[in-house]
Amino acid sequence: MSRFWSDHVANLAPYVAGEQPRLPNLLKLNANENPYGPSPRALQAIRDAANDTLKKYPDLQATALRSTIAAQHGIKPEQVFVGNGSDEILAHIFNGLFRRAGKPLLLPDITYSFYRTYCRLFEVPAELVPLDDALTIRVTDYTHPAVDPAGIIFANPNAPTGRALGLEAIRAIARAHPELPVVVDEAYVDFGADSAVQLLAEHENIVVVHTLSKSRSLAGLRVGFAMASPEIIEGLNRIKDSFNSYPLDSLAQAGAIASLQDTEYFQRTCQAVIDEREKLTSELTALGFNVLPSLANFVFASHPRYKAPDLQAALREQGVLVRHFNQPRIANYLRISIGTPEECVRLVAAIRHALDTVPAAA
Repeated sequence: MSRFWSDHVANLAPYVAGEQPRLPNLLKLNANENPYGPSPRALQAIRDAANDTLKKYPDLQATALRSTIAAQHGIKPEQVFVGNGSDEILAHIFNGLFRRAGKPLLLPDITYSFYRTYCRLFEVPAELVPLDDALTIRVTDYTHPAVDPAGIIFANPNAPTGRALGLEAIRAIARAHPELPVVVDEAYVDFGADSAVQLLAEHENIVVVHTLSKSRSLAGLRVGFAMASPEIIEGLNRIKDSFNSYPLDSLAQAGAIASLQDTEYFQRTCQAVIDEREKLTSELTALGFNVLPSLANFVFASHPRYKAPDLQAALREQGVLVRHFNQPRIANYLRISIGTPEECVRLVAAIRHALDTVPAAA
């Protein structure tokens, strides 16, 4: 602990991202990055925006980007809030919506681990709600909670499980708590789930969070956005403008707009990921894995005869990275991002070799 730190810094437990090594011939399937590059139109827009106008500040309201998002989702621009990746969006949400006189935030016990990081950072008590035995959210745990919550947050599809709730389940949760924010983090929704954006007209308390990092292949650009009632968006803007009025640079705004407008490329690459996910699920199942039903760009799989850390290590020796979470209930699962067909062929070959060489669990 440094004597220069503020009082709360020593008690933080920072988020740990997936390993990001820079090694030759590495097959990186541990961070849920899209195997297909960004839209060529997005890349060209970024190149075109790299000109003398960069001497000026970007549009702090991201007017054109917010209008593009609103038009695509059938909402108004004042219902859109943009930021530097969905993680920044979530940070503002935790700070602006969940700090309520020490009341706890309801969230699944197995989900995106950054939620707990933000709970510690913003001093929001976390009430972890266990998933059921099938690693699915039980709706009644949220419609009839055991505590008086400050709000609710869950990823849909959930991470790292890939399982998703339907709109009727989300509607029931929002209806049960009309005075509380219900945040639906839809980082992976474009790979097969239904978006809760459809519910915004019915429920003023729903907040939907999207990112361009996954389905739009723009993880390196850092663009995320929230969609909610104008009342909620106004609160998020107050937080943003008390922290950083210019979260999105001119290049990011230009690239994001072009990517969102390239519907054909988006639909084609999403479908390619979905097709390969279903194929990989079948191949892993044939190899003896238990694979959860996924609507994300990854699968969550365990093998009854082998320990997940041993398989992960064996794959890494072959230059294949997958993600393992050493936490209760999921310690024997591997999260495997979906690659291209050629990458998945290499992955399956590496898994076959690992199954032949790794000792079976006792």
